[in-house]
Amino acid sequence: DDREAARLYGLAAEEGIADAQFNLAVMCAQGKGVPQDDREAARLYGLAAEEGIADAQFNLAVMCAQGKGVPQDDREAAR
Repeated sequence: DDREAARLYGLAAEEGIADAQFNLAVMCAQGKGVPQDDREAARLYGLAAEEGIADAQFNLAVMCAQGKGVPQDDREAAR
């Protein structure tokens, strides 16, 4: 179930596992298994992006461009 998946991803994300950070970010962005939280999604995408997860880099750029969970910043989005 989504709540259990989010819990387990959370444990792995705390250990620095980038794929778990990305997957939990998606769940936060969509409100699956956890309350919808763009700010937490952006934070987790940022962590995963720093580890080279391309989908996290893209999703974070979109959030920056739209100002979802982070201040709107076209320069940061383009980076």
